[in-house]
Order: sequence, then C-alpha cells, then structure tokens
Amino acid sequence: MKDIKSSKQRNIWFERFMAITATVNLGLVLFDLSYVPGRDFYLRKLPQIIQIYDPIKGIERHRETKNYLEIVKALEEQVNQTGLQSPQVNSRLEEIRRLSNEMIDTNPFAGVNKSGTLEKIKKRMRDRIGNESAKQSFATFWSQPYLSQKGWVKEINFFDKSIRPLIDSNYYRQIGESGEYIDDFWIIDLPFVILFGVELLGRTFLLRRQHPAFSWLEAVLWRWYDLFLLLPFWRGLRIIPVLIRLDQARLLNLHPVRKQINQGIVANFAEELTEIVVVRVINQLQGSIRRGELTRWLSQQENLRPYIDINNVNEVEAIAGLLLKTIVYEVLPDIQPAIVAILRHNIETVFHQVPVYRNLQNLPGVGQAQTQLSEQLATQITTNLYKTLVSAVEDPVGAKLTSQLVQSFSEALGAEIKEKHVLSEIQSLLFDFLEEIKLNYVQRLSQEDIDQIIEQTRQLRTQVSVSSVVNKSTALPEIREG
Repeated sequence: MKDIKSSKQRNIWFERFMAITATVNLGLVLFDLSYVPGRDFYLRKLPQIIQIYDPIKGIERHRETKNYLEIVKALEEQVNQTGLQSPQVNSRLEEIRRLSNEMIDTNPFAGVNKSGTLEKIKKRMRDRIGNESAKQSFATFWSQPYLSQKGWVKEINFFDKSIRPLIDSNYYRQIGESGEYIDDFWIIDLPFVILFGVELLGRTFLLRRQHPAFSWLEAVLWRWYDLFLLLPFWRGLRIIPVLIRLDQARLLNLHPVRKQINQGIVANFAEELTEIVVVRVINQLQGSIRRGELTRWLSQQENLRPYIDINNVNEVEAIAGLLLKTIVYEVLPDIQPAIVAILRHNIETVFHQVPVYRNLQNLPGVGQAQTQLSEQLATQITTNLYKTLVSAVEDPVGAKLTSQLVQSFSEALGAEIKEKHVLSEIQSLLFDFLEEIKLNYVQRLSQEDIDQIIEQTRQLRTQVSVSSVVNKSTALPEIREG
C-alpha cells in the first residue's frame, strides 16, 4: 500500500516538473513571437534584452541611421571642444543636412515596415521648425544661426528626447539562403523539443507494455496533444498541451472550462441530433403507412416482417386485464359515493316527471319516503353493478367471453373498415398528421428543450455525487466496526 502511494507521489511530482517545463517553454515561445513587434518597447525599457536577443533574430542596427546618429554624437563632442561657431562644427552640420535629405529620400525604415517611424520624425521636425517641408525643416534645424538663436542645449535636448529614439529604433534584419529572415530560436527550443520527444517515446513504450493490443501509432495518439510540443512551426499551439498538463498535474483547475466546452458541444449537436432522430422515427411511421402495413395489421394478414414475440404473452390483452382489475378493485370503490349520488339524482328526476307522483307530493311523509326510496335504489343498483363486474372479472368463463368479445370487435372493425374503403382515407390523414408534427413540433422541441435537458442532467449528476458522498460517509463506521 505504501509502495503504491509513494509511486503515485513520484508520478505527480514528475507530472508537475514536466508541466512547469512546458510552461517555461511556452513562455519563451510567446516572447519570441512578440519580440519583433515589441522591439521598440524592449529598446526603451529593457535595452539589455536587445543586446542579447537581436543576434538570435538576425537583427542589427541599420547602417545609414546608425551612421547618422554617430555623426550627431560627433557634432556634440565637437561643440563641446571648439564651440558652436567653429568651422569644424559648420562642416559637421553640413554633413548632417546632407544625410537628413538622404534619409528622407531613401527611407531606410521601409525594409522592416517602419515607414511610419520616418513619418513621425518628419512631423515632429516640421512642428518644431514650423515649416511644411520636412527637408527644409531639417536644413533649418541643423544650421548655426538657428542653433545659436534657439539655444544649442535646448535644441539638442529636443533631438535626443524626441528624434534620436525614433531613428535608433530602425534596424536591418538579415536574410538567409532560404530567402527567409534569419531566426535562431530553434537553438533555444531544441533542448525542450528533445526532452519532450524522449518523454513521449517513454510514455508510448509504457503504454504499449500495458496494452499490447495498441499499435505504435495508437499509443502515440493516446497523447496526441503532446505532438504540438515537437512541431518547429505553429509553436503558439503549444498552449494546448501546456494547459492539459497543468490540469493533469493539479496545478490548474480546468474542470469548469471543460464542463462549459462539453456543454457547448452537446448543445450544438443535440439540437440537430434531436431533429434527426425524431424525423427518422416519423419517416419510418410514414413509410409503414405508405407500404400498407396498417392494412395488414387491421386485417390480421401476414406482416411485411414476421412479428417477434419475446415472452409468449399478448401484451395488449395483459395490459387491458391489468387496467380492468385496477378499475374494478381500486377505482370503483373510491368513486362509489359519487356514482350513488348521480343515480339518486336521476331517480328523483324520473319520479318528478310522473304525473301521479306530483299529485302525491302534497301528502304528508311522501317526500321523505321518496328520498329514502331513491337512496336505496341508487345504492342497490350500484352494489349489484359492482358485484356483477367483480364476478365477471373473477369468473374464468366471463373473462374468456370478454376476450372473445374484444377479438370479435377487432375483427369486425377491421372488416368493416376494409369493406367501406375507409382505410385509404385514414392512411392519408395519418400521413398528413405525422407530417404536420414534423413541421410544427420537432424544431420547437429541439430548440426549447436542449438547455432544459442539459440543466436537468447537471442537477442529476450533482444529486448523485452528493448522495454518493453521504453513502460513503455513513458506511465508514460499519466498515471500521467489521
């Protein structure tokens, strides 16, 4: 017992380790997928990540924009050394104006779909200078008169804060021999893939030992969701095995989610399934009517298919006999006072309709005697009738005669229907009636009852679970005593 418990404990810890490992791998995958779109954010907030991860994605700073910023930095150093009005500074400013025109004309941002960044740079520079032309705005900004008038420190701070980060966000991404961007994330992902592959092989081997009837393919597909951990593409789908593993390791409770998914699937299929089943039953009934099986049944001819009797009992006669006994022995005694009251009322009505009796009504005591007589007659009639029914039920000869009466009635009814050619009309009416049911009620049934049925099923399962827990709790003392 302890060995089994310790084995389960080791198993749950292994499942948790693998679930956490898969979660870490998924986190790396999601980071990799978001890196290029979110590189500007990492550049502003976590520049250390840029230095580490840019080589993995084949990203390097764009030569033109990198050279532009280096020359601006050289300009800042030159101003600090010789002052703003020196010839060396003027030479630097002239070179920057030239590079600004080239940047606007060649748009080095277009290679990585960052043309919008260049438009931001141009707009900010136009707003700063107050000129509609971006080239003229750059030419004015990078001139000694403007920087002297507006203040070198103020303007270079504006550039470092509003323009430099936008230019610095531009990059160039290398393209490999396959024509695709270089992406070395597989180097990070490979150890995880190897681990998950070895795990899957081990699970498959153990499953084959436990279930020799399984083929290798069936054993692998037993944990089909783990295959997503091995795919070098569509890595985002790894969220499926990660969630399943976290649930299996009891690190995440997905039971409410699974229940809602299952109910959603049931609700989607149940409506169509209900329509299919009910419509199929109605179609079978209509087919039986169309094939004339109703005629053969009424005329007691041989059916299209032989009737299968599973217990050598005529269920119709048995049911009729059971109902008759229930009515005679259980129902009639309960309603006997009501029957007596009805008979008494009818007898009194008959008495009142007789002319002689109306004349005798004026004599003393006649009215009371009539009431007693009506009561006695009604009670006597009801009692005799009930005794007659009881005798008929208990008398074997009477029961046999009653059965013969029912059989003769069925035969006569079938013969009359056949002779009067009413059956064809009955068949037509039944066929149309079933068609109306199919059109008017089947769809309403499937639409209105599915949610109610699901809710009732949920309540039933809850009640069964509660009763099971109660039974187990009440049974524990008995087990201990034994």
